Amino acid sequence: MKSFFHRLLSFSLALTVFFSTMSFTVESHYCADDLVDFSFFNNASWCNDMPDDSFTKACEISAVPCCSSDQLVVEGRDDLNKVSFESLTLDQQIFVATFTYSYLSLFQVGEKETIPFANYTPPLLVRDVLLLDQTFLI
Repeated sequence: MKSFFHRLLSFSLALTVFFSTMSFTVESHYCADDLVDFSFFNNASWCNDMPDDSFTKACEISAVPCCSSDQLVVEGRDDLNKVSFESLTLDQQIFVATFTYSYLSLFQVGEKETIPFANYTPPLLVRDVLLLDQTFLI
């Protein structure tokens, strides 16, 4: 369950970064207040490029040009990784250094516990003292 939420959170953060840095342009062309064409990637076609001349005939009657083009530009952020350590204040630098040191120290493997008597054998048992004294643990 924890792994699922971890993957879901990672995927959503990746999508957030992707969509915040993505930029695109939507171009739309109007003839006589009617939407003729819109495009995400290519230029939108004009009234003169259309096979039907009904819009151009309507525009020829009026003295005011009735064709217009709108362009919506959405700029993405491109300054996500331009923060340097020197631009931080002293308090922020101390916090980053302390946090990094304490976070990295979590993953250090401690030394093996040394057993001082590991190389020594126990003394030989000459006689069983518990049996001789008849002291039994009940």
